[in-house]
Amino acid sequence: MTKPKIKITYSTLSTASPELHQMFDEAVEQAKARFGTTYPMFINGEERFADQTFEDRSPINTDWLLGHFQKGTAEHGSEALQAARAAFPGWSHTPWQERVALLRKAADLISDRSIAIGAAVALEVGKNRLESIGDVEETADLIRYYCDQMEANNGFVRTMLPESPKHHNTSILKPHGVWVVISPFNFPFALAGGPSGGALVAGNTVVFKPASDTPLSGWLLTECMRDAGLPAGVFNFVTGPGSTIGQEMISNEQVDGITFTGSYDVGMHIIKTFAGGKWPRPCIAEMGGKNAVIVSAKADLDKAAMGITRSAFGLSGQKCSAASRVYVEESVKDALLQKLVDLTSKMAVGDPTRQDVFMGPAANKGGYKDYQRFAELAARDGKIAFGGHVMTEGEYAKGYFVAPTIIDDLPLEHELWQVEMFLPLVAVAAVPSLEVAMREANNSAYGLTGGFFSEDKEEAQWYLNHIEAGVVYVNRAGGATTGAWPGYQTFGGWKGSGSTGKNGGGPYYVQQYMHEQSQTVVD
Repeated sequence: MTKPKIKITYSTLSTASPELHQMFDEAVEQAKARFGTTYPMFINGEERFADQTFEDRSPINTDWLLGHFQKGTAEHGSEALQAARAAFPGWSHTPWQERVALLRKAADLISDRSIAIGAAVALEVGKNRLESIGDVEETADLIRYYCDQMEANNGFVRTMLPESPKHHNTSILKPHGVWVVISPFNFPFALAGGPSGGALVAGNTVVFKPASDTPLSGWLLTECMRDAGLPAGVFNFVTGPGSTIGQEMISNEQVDGITFTGSYDVGMHIIKTFAGGKWPRPCIAEMGGKNAVIVSAKADLDKAAMGITRSAFGLSGQKCSAASRVYVEESVKDALLQKLVDLTSKMAVGDPTRQDVFMGPAANKGGYKDYQRFAELAARDGKIAFGGHVMTEGEYAKGYFVAPTIIDDLPLEHELWQVEMFLPLVAVAAVPSLEVAMREANNSAYGLTGGFFSEDKEEAQWYLNHIEAGVVYVNRAGGATTGAWPGYQTFGGWKGSGSTGKNGGGPYYVQQYMHEQSQTVVD
C-alpha cells in the first residue's frame, strides 16, 4: 500500500485517513511479530553488546515483551564518549552544507518510517496512534527546522565591521565538541531526535541515552541516523541504568555539553554537576511543568472544556506541558466543571493502538502507584468530580490503566496544586477575579506552559502581559497548554522549567550548541 500524503501534527489529530489507519494496524501487527528481539547498542558505527540485558515490556499489557536491551556499564559510556571525541575533528570540519544534507536525509527516513515507528512508540509508551505518529513526524520537522536555521544564517558565519580596508573581521559560531542527549519516556522520538539533530547539524558529535522505559524508540532513531550515512562515532547509542551509564554521561569530563529532558531534581543535579567542572559547560535542561489554565467569565466554555481535557488527558497527562491546574471565575465555574465531566465521561480509555481510543495507560508501574497516591489525597482533602480510580478488569487487567480524573474543592494551599503529578489528574478551582487567578497561576516553581480562555481581546492581552511561562496559548480548543510544533510554536520554560530561556523548535535553539569565535585577519 502506498503511504497516504497526510501529515499528522498535534493540531491535526482527527484528520487521519482510512488508509493511514489501515497502515497503522498493519504496522502494529508487524511490531508484535518482532516481540522478544534482542537489540544492541551502537558505538563508533558498530553494534555492541553487554554482558547483561534488561527487558522492555509494554504498559498496555505487561505480558508483551517488546525486546531485550543491553544493560550498558560506565565503561560502555566511556567508550561511546571516546568514539564521539575521535569523530569530532572530522565531523566539525565537514562543511555545514554537507552536515545539513545528511541530517535532511535522516529526517526523510524518519518521515518515511513514521507509521512503523509510530506503532512501536504506541506499544512502548502507551500513547494513542495519532499522538505516536505526531511524535515521530515532529522529530523529522525539528531536524529540518534546525537545518533551515543553518542555511538561513549561512552556517552562523557573519561579517563584522572593519577597522580599515585591511582588516577583515568575522563572527563565527563553532561546535563545542562531544554532546550528550538524555531523553525522557514520554516523547521518546522528538525529545531525542530533536536535540540530537540540533547538536549534529551544528557540528557536535552525539552520545544518546534514552529513558530505560523506551529503548526500542531509541534504537529506531539510531537506525535512521545510521542509514542516513552519518560517519562512525558521530552518533552513538547507549542503554542501561541511569545510576551507572547515565551517571557516566554527566560526570565524564570528555562531555562538552548536555541536553536533558526530565524531572526538576535530576535536571538540577546535572546542572550542578556540570558547574563543578574545570570550566562552565552548557547544559540545556527542560525540567517539567505545573501548567495552569485561566478561564474568564467571558470565555467560550465549550472551547475551554475541549482545550483543557485534550491537554490534561492526552498521553495520560504524562506531558510536562499537560494542563494540571484550572482557575475559573466563580460565575462560570459550575458550568465549566459540568462540561469537563461530560467530555471526560465520553473519553475512550484502553489499548491506544486501537483507532477509537484516546487515552492509554500510565507508562510504568511507578506512575501507576503515584496515581493511586495522588487520587487518595484528592479524595481525602477535596472532591473527585470524575475518575479517581485504577482500571483492573477485562482488557485493563495486565496494563497500567487509570481513569482520567477531575478534582474539585481542593484547598488552594494543598500540595497537589504545586507538585508535578505527570498523570491524568487536573484540579479545578473557582476564583473571585482574574487577578487572583493570575496570582495563583504564577505561584509555582515552574513556568513552562499556560492557557487562557476569554472572548475579550483586552483580557487576552492582559493575560499575555502577566503570565510567567515560556509557552502560552489563548483560546486554543485543540490544546489549552499543549501542542507546540517546530517553526509554529516554540517550546521551552522559565523558572524551574528550563535552564536557558531559548525554546526548542525556535530560531534561537541551534546556537546553544555552538560558541562564538571572533576572527580578525589583517592584510
